Amino acid sequence: MSQNCDEMITDRKYPVGIQTFSEIIRGGYLYVDKTDLVWTLAHYAKFIFLSRPRRFGKSLLTSTLHSYFRGDKELFEGLKIMSLEKAWEQYPVLHIDLSVVKGQATAEALQQRLMLLLEQYTTLYGVNPQEFSPGTVLDGVIRRASQQTGKQVVVIIDEYDAPLLDVMHDDALLEDTRKVMQEFFQPLKANERFIKFCFLTGITRLSQLNIFSTLNNLTNVTLQPEFAAICGITNEELQTQLQEDIHILGESYEVADDEIVRRLKKRYDGYHFSWKSPDIYNPYSLLSAFANRNISNYWFETGTPTFLIRMMQHFKYDITEMDDILATDYSINRPTEAMTTMVPLLYQTGYLTIKDYDREGEIYTLAIPNQEVRIGYADGLLPVYTGLQGEDVQTGFAMKFWRALKNGDIHQAMCEMQTYLAGIPYIEGFKQKLQEVTNAEGFYEYTMYLIFSMLNVYAQTQVKCAGGRIDMVVWLPDATYVFELKVNGTAQEALEQIDSKNYAVPYQTDGRKVVKVGVKFNAETRTPEEWVIG
Repeated sequence: MSQNCDEMITDRKYPVGIQTFSEIIRGGYLYVDKTDLVWTLAHYAKFIFLSRPRRFGKSLLTSTLHSYFRGDKELFEGLKIMSLEKAWEQYPVLHIDLSVVKGQATAEALQQRLMLLLEQYTTLYGVNPQEFSPGTVLDGVIRRASQQTGKQVVVIIDEYDAPLLDVMHDDALLEDTRKVMQEFFQPLKANERFIKFCFLTGITRLSQLNIFSTLNNLTNVTLQPEFAAICGITNEELQTQLQEDIHILGESYEVADDEIVRRLKKRYDGYHFSWKSPDIYNPYSLLSAFANRNISNYWFETGTPTFLIRMMQHFKYDITEMDDILATDYSINRPTEAMTTMVPLLYQTGYLTIKDYDREGEIYTLAIPNQEVRIGYADGLLPVYTGLQGEDVQTGFAMKFWRALKNGDIHQAMCEMQTYLAGIPYIEGFKQKLQEVTNAEGFYEYTMYLIFSMLNVYAQTQVKCAGGRIDMVVWLPDATYVFELKVNGTAQEALEQIDSKNYAVPYQTDGRKVVKVGVKFNAETRTPEEWVIG
């Protein structure tokens, strides 16, 4: 059996980081067949918009559409689309990836980069000397491509929002960038009669560009159930098309296939992109796990996006309230610049996902999708909210703390936390902020919440109950911990508050042991000074 498994490992090629459909097919890489959905999308409407989180297969989707509209029939042999498409007509395709033009310091530099990006099409279809801007060049290219080929043009724009997201917190540059991008997109509406199909994709919905008002017939399919699985890998696809890969990974871990599926599900599954959606796995992370034969946190290799952290600071977002958020269709699909809370952006970027839907009330319940996201966002936010570094939490302390919790030794766990917090190096420039916040119990709630999240221990703060609000509740498989934190009071007073307000009562019927913990923090050392366990 091991010999056969070695042969399978040698033969399997995973397209990690490869986003070009033709390269995947011609290179013999693993491809999860989405071509039936691609065909449906191509015939669904003329102008379409779809948003998905980063590294979720948007670029591969645009590349597949590109190959389909070019009529590259040989690339699709043996795939689902072959039973749907009969004509295989060829159209001129303008495929533009705007992620390559972000990061420009001025509007003029952005215009120059856009002009360079369009050179591949002006070389094919010519350019008019009077076309002096990216928008006028795009306008001319669309018209000439249609006239020269006798066919309508397909326009595919990947990462349409990248230039603006990059400058979201620089008001002056944002406005200049907005004007450049608005001018660039205007020809899409003006040349409707020359366009066969137009597809835009990105992370967020930015109405600042006036795309969604200028292109008043742009169909937003982001929340449409029929396209919920067009990006990502479903549980059904995992256990059918990727069964061989499950087995290979199981051999590496020396566990059964069903145990590997359980681990993969816990780490990468849990996304839902409509009210009626199958479970979706993060494709980049899942394929990376298969390629490396190691289940790890791949989605955050490049860190938490800077613009997201800045937005959380801007909105003073309570990071502890991400596991049971109620939202409407409009609120999760709201344009980024019209947001009054972080919820739309957290959903659109994949930090929150749909966990439930009340059809009668038309209310979504949002929560963190899975273990990978919980650990990743905690790692990115620890320095911002507490001054701690994620790698410091995970090195040494994490294993000792986790083992103590797993063994039900809360006293030892708190000792480990005390020792760790007393000796850590806080990041440069955080001392003044610490002086301002460490007298507030909320700071310690944040700190403990993020530490638990880094260890993938499920915790909630400020939990409502009949007696008031519990500072923190932590759930482990065999025990529920109810914490009350004090800065100015004593640990005993904290424990007495748990008892007097019946904080532990709601958790005494689920079969797990309930442990009450009163903790006193020292504002000077920023460590738990004493604790009482009840």
